[in-house]
Amino acid sequence: MTTVRPIHPDFQFLLDLKDRKLVALFCDLREYILALYPECNEILYHTHALTAVFSVSEKLSDAFCMLPVYTNHLNLGFNKGTRLKDPFALLTGTGNLIRHIDIQKADDYRNPKVKALIKAAVDFAKKDMDEPAKFTGRTISKIKTK
Repeated sequence: MTTVRPIHPDFQFLLDLKDRKLVALFCDLREYILALYPECNEILYHTHALTAVFSVSEKLSDAFCMLPVYTNHLNLGFNKGTRLKDPFALLTGTGNLIRHIDIQKADDYRNPKVKALIKAAVDFAKKDMDEPAKFTGRTISKIKTK
C-alpha cells in the first residue's frame, strides 16, 4: 500500500485501538479517496465514531465524504448524499442529508460505480461551497488530546 498522506498522530493513536482488519480497510479506503482527490482537506474527529472527513475546503460544510470507523464496522458516508444522483442505488440511510455505503471489503468501494459517486460528490461540493478554500491538501485534527 502506497501512503498518499501520513495519518495524523492523534488519529493514529485511536485507530490503533481498533480491530486490525477494520484498520486495514480504513487505510485502503482513505488512500483510495486521497488518490481520487489529493488536494482535499482531511478533517479528523472523535465523537461517536473515529471519523475522517474529506472536504474541498477547510470547512466541514464543504465536505464531500467521510469515513466513520465504529467498533465493528466502517462506512463510506456522503455528507450531502440525498442531493447526489445515485443511479445504481448504492446509498443507504434515512437522514435528511447524509447517506452511506456499508464497507466490509475492498470490492465495496474499489469499483467504477463508487468511484463515479465519489467524483460526483466532489463536483457537487465544489459547486455548493460559499467561498473558495483558504488552503487545500492538509490534514486538520479536531481530536481533543490530554
